[in-house]
Amino acid sequence: MLRLFRQYYPIRNIFFVIGEGVAIYSSVLLAAVLLQGEQALHQDQWFYLKLFMITCVCQISLYYNDLYDLKEKANFKDLSLRLLQSLGVSAIVLAFLNLAFPETIVASGIFMVGVAIVVLTIVSWRFCYSFVLSRGLFNQRIMLLGSGGLTKKIRAEVKTREDCGYTVALEVPECIDDMDLEQPPGVPLICRNQFEGLADLSRRFEVQKIVVSFREKRSLFPTQELLRCRVEGIDVMEGNSFYEMLTGKLIVELINPSWLIFSRGFEKSKVRRVFKRAVDLLLVLLFGLLLGPFLIFMAILIKLESAGPVFFTQDRVGERGRNYMVFKFRSMVQDAEKLSGPVWAQENDPRVTRVGRIMRRLRIDELPQLWNVFKGEMSFVGPRPERDVFVQQLEKVVPYYRERFTVKPGITGWAQVNYGYGASVADAIEKLNYDLFYIKNMSFMMDLLVLLRTVRIVLFGHGVR
Repeated sequence: MLRLFRQYYPIRNIFFVIGEGVAIYSSVLLAAVLLQGEQALHQDQWFYLKLFMITCVCQISLYYNDLYDLKEKANFKDLSLRLLQSLGVSAIVLAFLNLAFPETIVASGIFMVGVAIVVLTIVSWRFCYSFVLSRGLFNQRIMLLGSGGLTKKIRAEVKTREDCGYTVALEVPECIDDMDLEQPPGVPLICRNQFEGLADLSRRFEVQKIVVSFREKRSLFPTQELLRCRVEGIDVMEGNSFYEMLTGKLIVELINPSWLIFSRGFEKSKVRRVFKRAVDLLLVLLFGLLLGPFLIFMAILIKLESAGPVFFTQDRVGERGRNYMVFKFRSMVQDAEKLSGPVWAQENDPRVTRVGRIMRRLRIDELPQLWNVFKGEMSFVGPRPERDVFVQQLEKVVPYYRERFTVKPGITGWAQVNYGYGASVADAIEKLNYDLFYIKNMSFMMDLLVLLRTVRIVLFGHGVR
């Protein structure tokens, strides 16, 4: 596994993305050779930089069309259509770049022939990779040791995430009575008295990693057996740490406080805080200059469609539990909660206006929160700010809920880009799983990843209510 932006990715998947970049670059270069002959290989260095630019634009377009979401399984027709759509967007972007910077122009014939070769190459590359995923080739074989609730969740995640890079080779529960009805028929279930012979089992089943998730560790924990496995080169990992690495979230219902205390992360040095604040102010200035006229235009539309103020203000809970007033464009009718009281927004909420529905889809209603960021009450990236009435309810039923207030709330965040809108206690728990992961691993590069994913969500309107 390779760690990027505080997340872990199978090296196989990194190879897939890099390999596809090489395929795109080579396809355009091949098109140049076909059209210009051998002299295409003897051009100046700028020609090769132009090919690299084309490759980057194409791969960014593929990313924003969800073609790097390896959990998505696509048939040949769907893959081809989305690929052509991505390359069409790439052509438009490159056309604008060529207008702005004429020196970046590559002969149109080369690009068009290159597109035909790219489609054939990428489709072939992706179906070869799908074959690798379906057969579990190059997967790391793991042993699930124990039969706690975490074991079930890890098993389900490995089964669901075909691209995770792991295969469950066998399970070793505390006792045979812990046999799970959801146990996959092809995965051996082996019980051992005091777990003796774990190293021998690992060698027999070619296990490379043991994931430990016991219900009760004090009386059953096989210290000597796991020590022998570790010394023999088999990786041993605590279940919560493995789940965090696998999914990019925690699991608050099953986390022991000692794990949070002793695990790595939660770094909040003064330098990090000052740097994050400086980036926030720089982005506020940039967005304010670029979007000023657009914000005025939206304010006029809101005022024309329905009676009431342009801005919607509401009390929210911020860093260290301090309350503040959040600013948004009003997307609902005036006094929307007069009869219902405080409630979560629902899908196709009838209180939302026509302009409001468009604003919510494109997240435009969130833009006035730039003022909250400027005042230091919010950050660009952080947990979603919640209302005090809901905070009081959730703190009573959701473990560790108060810990999300150790950082500033954000306009966007890790939970928002991974889970979308939440409108129930179950949703709040799932979003907290992501929020705690962010708080534990927050960094500038992770904030950048969240912002890039936010752009994709805005473009495609996922999770809108």
